[in-house]
Amino acid sequence: MNVMVDLCIVPLGEGTSLSKYIAECTRILRGNGLKTTLHGFGTIIEGDWDEVFDSIKQCHLALHNELGVERITTTIKLGTRTDKAQSAEDKVNAVERLLSKP
Repeated sequence: MNVMVDLCIVPLGEGTSLSKYIAECTRILRGNGLKTTLHGFGTIIEGDWDEVFDSIKQCHLALHNELGVERITTTIKLGTRTDKAQSAEDKVNAVERLLSKP
């Protein structure tokens, strides 16, 4: 089953800049063949359910074991649908089409 996830991983106690942690997780996600879209407060991930959640686990393990993060909090919003295939880009485009009409 395919899933679309909005992921926000926050290492606690690591200061105000999170870019190196986001970059590490993004490398893992993309390295596993998942489609990612970064935005200001997280990352949208599209792919197979098991692959997505295995990759999120890999992100946690990398931050703990390779970058020395002791505590992480993660927020996940997800959606699935079975009636048709739809990407995050498709969802945005549908709204943009409506906005372009008078």
